[in-house]
Amino acid sequence: MPVTEKPRILAVVGPTAGGKSALALALAKRLDGEIVSCDSMQIYREMDIGTAKPTPEEQGAVPHHLIDIVEPEADFSVMDYVAAAERAVTDILSRGKLPILCGGTGLYLDAFLRGAEPETPGADPEVRAALHALAAEKGNQHLHDLLREVDPESADAIHPNNLRRVVRALEIYRATGVPKSEWDRRSCRQPDRYDATVIGLAFTNRELLYERIERRVDQMLAEGLVEETERLYRRGVFEVSGTAAGAIGYKELLPYCKGECELEEAVAELKTATRRYAKRQLTWFGAKSYVKWIPADDGKEMRKSEEIVNMSLELFANRDNML
Repeated sequence: MPVTEKPRILAVVGPTAGGKSALALALAKRLDGEIVSCDSMQIYREMDIGTAKPTPEEQGAVPHHLIDIVEPEADFSVMDYVAAAERAVTDILSRGKLPILCGGTGLYLDAFLRGAEPETPGADPEVRAALHALAAEKGNQHLHDLLREVDPESADAIHPNNLRRVVRALEIYRATGVPKSEWDRRSCRQPDRYDATVIGLAFTNRELLYERIERRVDQMLAEGLVEETERLYRRGVFEVSGTAAGAIGYKELLPYCKGECELEEAVAELKTATRRYAKRQLTWFGAKSYVKWIPADDGKEMRKSEEIVNMSLELFANRDNML
């Protein structure tokens, strides 16, 4: 495939606790790169332990972008991310550095690479407020039924209790007369904007991944995840922000903070929810043809980090693997 004029970037994706951050950090050091977070929760300030943000030492070793950029009460959409990531990547490229996107929020990465929803309208506060008021009066299912009447495809893809996405889909239709599902199809027909190598960390032995998840959760608890959740709960963050309240790591501990269950029960639910999330991530990225997979294990144990780094460098050097 011929070399293109498009800006060259790199991305590291895969399941939670799979080693993405460590790999991105190592590649940034080897390739003179800077890391752009592609995590829908790391954007929020004060949500540190539960989102597994890079440590201050890691952020000091290599510049990181799109971490701690908004308050946890704030709304932050996919298109907000695309705009912010575009600014960060443009800045990194302007200084002759390599942008390395790293994270497990597949929707964010896909939207950034493909330029999803490029022409969909901005938020309409009046329409949004009216829809939320209608949901409060008649329930989330009523709003979902309205969405199904005008955009059954989006209704099938969005759970009735995901009020934010249901409202957004209705907002788009009322502003343009075009269903959100059609906007999504149009965006996917756009030409790719980057010469992107997307590296995914695969696990042939899922039990190894689940063991890493168990250790990750135990480490978060030791670092103070319960205390962090309680602090955000007392501040009222979870009442204001449905996004924060639904974040894995906090959502499962909230019942404990409210006195509704024992800590052991909440921790067990957290580990189960994290394993399920990892499965969903692998399913999402597995359906993307642009992801080039590297086995993070040999079927019995984890590969040495240097081996994974070298395989990643080989993929990046092979321009036939670009998006």
